Amino acid sequence: MLDHIEYESNELIDRLPEHLKQFIKPQNYEDYTPVDQAVWRYVMKRLVSHLSKVAHDSYLEGLKKTGVSLDEIPSMYGMNRILKEIGWAAVAVDGFIPPNAFMEFQAYKILVIASDIRQLENIQYTPAPDIIHESAGHAPIIANPDYAEYLRRLGAIGAKAILSKHDMDVYEAVRKLSILKEAKGTPQEEIDAAESEIEALQEKKVELSEMAKIRNLQWWTVEYGLVGTIDDPKIYGAGLLSSIGESISCLKDDVKKNPYSIEAATQEFDVTKPQPQLFVTPDFSYLMQVLEEFANNLSLRKGGSKGLQKLINSKMVGTIELSTGLQISGNFSRTILDEDSEVIFFETEGPTALAYREKELIGHGIETHKNGFSSPLGKLKNINLAIEDMGPVDLKAYNFYDGKHLSFEFESGIKVEGLNVTGIRSLQGKLLLIQLKDCTVSYNDEELFTPEDGVYNMVVGKDIVSAFAGSADSSSFPNLYSKSSTLTVKKERPGSLSELEKHYQSIREYREKNSDDAAFLKNLFQELKSEHPEEWLLMFEILEISKDEALNQLLRDHLNKLAVDSPKLKSLIEDGLELIEEGLPV
Repeated sequence: MLDHIEYESNELIDRLPEHLKQFIKPQNYEDYTPVDQAVWRYVMKRLVSHLSKVAHDSYLEGLKKTGVSLDEIPSMYGMNRILKEIGWAAVAVDGFIPPNAFMEFQAYKILVIASDIRQLENIQYTPAPDIIHESAGHAPIIANPDYAEYLRRLGAIGAKAILSKHDMDVYEAVRKLSILKEAKGTPQEEIDAAESEIEALQEKKVELSEMAKIRNLQWWTVEYGLVGTIDDPKIYGAGLLSSIGESISCLKDDVKKNPYSIEAATQEFDVTKPQPQLFVTPDFSYLMQVLEEFANNLSLRKGGSKGLQKLINSKMVGTIELSTGLQISGNFSRTILDEDSEVIFFETEGPTALAYREKELIGHGIETHKNGFSSPLGKLKNINLAIEDMGPVDLKAYNFYDGKHLSFEFESGIKVEGLNVTGIRSLQGKLLLIQLKDCTVSYNDEELFTPEDGVYNMVVGKDIVSAFAGSADSSSFPNLYSKSSTLTVKKERPGSLSELEKHYQSIREYREKNSDDAAFLKNLFQELKSEHPEEWLLMFEILEISKDEALNQLLRDHLNKLAVDSPKLKSLIEDGLELIEEGLPV
């Protein structure tokens, strides 16, 4: 049973399947503190000042189109009213979500936004997805139609890429680290242990899964992509657009620039460190060209025994599609191959559903097949025609119609015997499934099915033409993706604001009311200098609105001294002062 959580919806969000809706959470805008709002203002204004020179042209225009304000954290409701005009929507989620789920949201043209915002201590960069990264990084670029279509198509293909257990281990480890780093007061030894866990996983010599490869493509384009020429690239990746540090460092010569190609699918990355190399695409349409080249090598398009084996190894719900168009979705557990490595028998365990053209067959959902499903595949022995290619006359000649006792053998040696109860046909009249009573299915000396097992549903198909992660019909498995066992650590929100937060709030109100009270600002400066000597962001908030030159000089002197005394604040303070000198409000 899914938890019922209230959140702002619209027609784009309403069409999402239940297994995705479980990840949506309310934004709870009132939880943002005055400090959070100040962090947003500083990061956004510093980023936009720099990005106006180095980001793709679509970025600044996209900020306006997608309703992302520089002055306050955006609300989902406000963003969705504007995103609707370009055919997209946004939802709030709880940090990192499973890889296939993330991709599937993209396929539905939904941006998933982690609604938390980074702590002031992590203002330059956070490994945790936050609202700065998501709304200020991802949202503006999707206003570009070519890029938006690439993002949707990447999601549609990525949602069907097959994972490995290693992928899920990495996902859980990265989620854990991001949560620990953003949780106030986490002991350093816990963070070190989490980083060591990721390093150990990254050092494992495992074959890259389909999901790992498409995750790499996503990373080097959507998150860390450059566009243009090798000598003069522009930023479009959200990870770069939302990182004060890397948006500056990434364009320096010591970061290698490679022409974007399918080779990016095998280039691994480290989420805990700045990237030593980046890929440059000539334009957004070229991203689609590489994606199509990559997709042609996926089990989604190749099927076969290798695709089925990948599903078995993943230990997650996946789907095979047969040459008849019939689709079987479930946890695949076994396969039997012939001497040519062709699948002659498959088996699932647990809930299984059958579908045709992404629509579940009536009476063949997970309630009917709750204990698994199995069937032989291939051609019949000594018969030139496959069952799927037989017309009405052929079917009658071989007793393939209701009420007749059947006994036949596949070329593989699998034997089937039982009473033909009924069959299911496609719209074109092709037989998709035969239902048999008192049925025995055997192979060599093994009984694969006996009459005691109940009614046997045998699918019709020569071979597997497609294999992919997830369910054919999105409604077949309401709990397709399980939530992570690692829960985010929510910031404790006391019933009232701290004294420092009250000062942030008072400055916010001062700005909004366009007040002019030099004495108030001077007194606040003196109090902060005495009671909070390391406070720097609020000093900038005061400097931005003060019209008293004497006070402004005191503020600059204090900030410059802080930059000397606290090296970790040096670049933050210097960049903030530069913005003010240029006449740009911090």
